Amino acid sequence: MASDEVKVIGAWASPFVMRPRIALNLKSVPYEFLQESFGAKSELLLKSNPVHKKIPVLIHADKPVCESNIIVEYVDETWSASGPSMLPSTPYDRAIARFWAAYIDEKWFPSLKSILKAEGEEEKKAVLAQVEEGNALLEKAFNDCSKGKPFFNGDHIGYLDIAFGCFLAWLRVTELAGGHKLIDEVKTPSLSKWAERFCNDPAVKPVMPETATLAEFAKKIFAKPPA
Repeated sequence: MASDEVKVIGAWASPFVMRPRIALNLKSVPYEFLQESFGAKSELLLKSNPVHKKIPVLIHADKPVCESNIIVEYVDETWSASGPSMLPSTPYDRAIARFWAAYIDEKWFPSLKSILKAEGEEEKKAVLAQVEEGNALLEKAFNDCSKGKPFFNGDHIGYLDIAFGCFLAWLRVTELAGGHKLIDEVKTPSLSKWAERFCNDPAVKPVMPETATLAEFAKKIFAKPPA
């Protein structure tokens, strides 16, 4: 007989794994977190996600759901009676939220990662300019989507808040490594206030990695091989 138990296969440092964990916390759904080892893939992961073989995977009633943003939507629909909806109420606003979530994954985050890999000042400057251009677009998107409220989703954390907010710990690590503030009160005042609210939310705080711990982890995974 299928169990209604909820499990998340993931890793503490992964921003993509944070997404389902925040969504489950927002809906007050208890779950078991199954920690994967860095550089290894468990049998359960390979069995649960045979196509991409990647984390995160949500297992609910013995059925796996893959891909972080898809999992967030699944959580929102499955536990719709618990807490506010994580997606906007109108089709247009939902489409806009999905558009920006895709932009963040496909354009913004790859640029952020490139800062940590950049070699030489010129390359670093070019990548920083890309990220700052993206931040300016997201500042405007926040003002448009939030309509003067605390979050992209309005009064409560929602789909787009989770899609972007899960990267805030890595953004801090990148700022630390590069010695350059990427989200601040001058260039992106709305995002700066939003980021503080998001990180201090009770659904987010327990799963948001500490900057110092994550920075140590980043040194390992971005370490350059000896010449």
